[in-house]
Amino acid sequence: MASNDAKQSSEDLTVSEKKVSDFIAAFLEAQGIRHVFGIVGAGNAQIFDAITRLGYTEIVCVHHEQAAVMAATTYYRMTGKVTVALLTTGAGSTNGVTGVVSAWMDSMPVLVISGNENSRFTTAENPLRIWGVQGYDSIQMVEKVTKWTDRILVPEKVLDVISRAYSIASTSRQGPVWIDVPMNIQAALVDETRLVPVVVSNETEVKSHSEGDISRILNCKDGLDAVWKILDSSERPILWLGNGIRLSGAENQVLELVEKLGVPTLVSWQACDILDSDHPLCFGRAGVYGQRAANFVLQNCDALICIGTRLAIPQVGYDLTEFARAAQIVMVDIDSQELLKLGDRINVPVLSDAGGFIGHLLSVINESFSRPDWIRKCESYRQHYPVVGPEHADMQDEAGTRFINSYRFMQVLEQYFHDDQIVVTDMGTALLSGHQVLKFKAGQRMLTSTGLGEMGFGLPGAIGAAIGAVRDVMCLNCDGGMMLNLQELQTIAHHKLPIKIIIFNNDGYLMIKHTQKALFSGRYSGSDRKSGVTCPDFSKIAYAFDIPSFQIRTWEDVDEIIPKVQAIDGPVICEVFTHPEQPFVPKLSLVQQKNGSIISPPLEDLSPLLPRAEMRKNMLIGLHQKSDNLEIGTLD
Repeated sequence: MASNDAKQSSEDLTVSEKKVSDFIAAFLEAQGIRHVFGIVGAGNAQIFDAITRLGYTEIVCVHHEQAAVMAATTYYRMTGKVTVALLTTGAGSTNGVTGVVSAWMDSMPVLVISGNENSRFTTAENPLRIWGVQGYDSIQMVEKVTKWTDRILVPEKVLDVISRAYSIASTSRQGPVWIDVPMNIQAALVDETRLVPVVVSNETEVKSHSEGDISRILNCKDGLDAVWKILDSSERPILWLGNGIRLSGAENQVLELVEKLGVPTLVSWQACDILDSDHPLCFGRAGVYGQRAANFVLQNCDALICIGTRLAIPQVGYDLTEFARAAQIVMVDIDSQELLKLGDRINVPVLSDAGGFIGHLLSVINESFSRPDWIRKCESYRQHYPVVGPEHADMQDEAGTRFINSYRFMQVLEQYFHDDQIVVTDMGTALLSGHQVLKFKAGQRMLTSTGLGEMGFGLPGAIGAAIGAVRDVMCLNCDGGMMLNLQELQTIAHHKLPIKIIIFNNDGYLMIKHTQKALFSGRYSGSDRKSGVTCPDFSKIAYAFDIPSFQIRTWEDVDEIIPKVQAIDGPVICEVFTHPEQPFVPKLSLVQQKNGSIISPPLEDLSPLLPRAEMRKNMLIGLHQKSDNLEIGTLD
């Protein structure tokens, strides 16, 4: 924490005059913001200095600006406190854009404050490509991936602009906002009595618009009436709950909702920790990389009530006509664009905050919609198709070296979780096997990026979570993903953060290898050692950052090393060596027919494909014609 001794004691300012940067620092204190993330540069040095002098807010200095924004989002997810990413001008602000787009896609609120060149260069009338030395029009660049942007050109507007931005970030559908503050404006003196009054606008997203038949969208009350009718007439209803529930602050109502309705429940990847995975009514996570049992539950339902999940392609598959095709679908979302994007496939689109809808729903529930026969059928899917199955057997390479399977490893790893375990994943093996296998109970959390799905999220995401939660974080990463923000190991080491970094070492980019295998007959390019990509010895990397390290190659290693990893008070790196060609299954695959044609089966027909007789038995709504005519041939 910045020392109070560093507070400004005397400056050549009148009692009522302060720099714009001082007002920004004071705003952070007034909002109770204890941590912000950023990198200092000439373009934001005044703001860094003001925050340090005030001594209330600690600046967590990362080593890449995208990491600052990513860390700020997971800090929010652990604390509920919207915080700030401080970027300098030029490359400092361009570097932050990946984090901003990720926050935009995942509805994560964060206030980005960027520096810029002298304000005389930053007017709309400036036709030049480059403003001053490093400057450019940063707010124009990010205006389509933020909820709101503004540039402070009048010093007296500082509190009005920053207050408005902070409010917009966390209201309606949440997301990033961006304020640009030129260097000379940061240093400008303002008489406190001449500040523009703070007026927080009721307009939370000035760029919002709707296309499509918006008249179809129901309000909360009418939506509730429609839900009752659908549930009452259903034989096989299910709930599908998403992260919008947590964003609305209603996660503590989920258990009551599920148990009062008595309805089988699925959770999205971003909300996989919102309901105890072992709850008898929790039937897992469905989708393109879904759990097989969960997909059978989804595809056989006749009523699907979706709350706080945007039904993205990884959830619904590639052909909307095949998705939950026997079901009437209710979708509750705060964004009319999301409600309209699937057209008439959403029978009841309800425009509402997820928490508000759940609150109203709970207040009027007077009966359970439990269907014992349906629940027994869902349970039979779960019993017949465990998350980890024969398809997750260990593999050997040509030399006879045996590799442990990442899915089975996850199943063992969760046995060593703390009761309040936080897990942050990067992409690839960490994301897929982690979200398909890991189970969570109350008090445990799982965080990742699912919208942008950017490699490199893991380390900065873990930093924000660890600082926000002030407890251990397990970061599941991969050799390829580690390389995109490797520099943040120094941030972890500097703060001695208790982050346990598990690195799945599979010789490069395993997901891309599978894609190239499917599309290019196994020709790899830029995805493994032989085709041009190598990763370093992470034990040596750990040594360079003064972080202890371990390597896991066998199941005996797992039982010996994981307890040691969890017991270390501080950062640690543990490599897990997996087969360079390990498949990611189950998943929705392309199937090549004998005549050379390629078929994409419906969502319930995951690879490795089941016998057709077994599929017929599992599909209460009947086997889809695609599946019925499928020749089980070569899979991607």
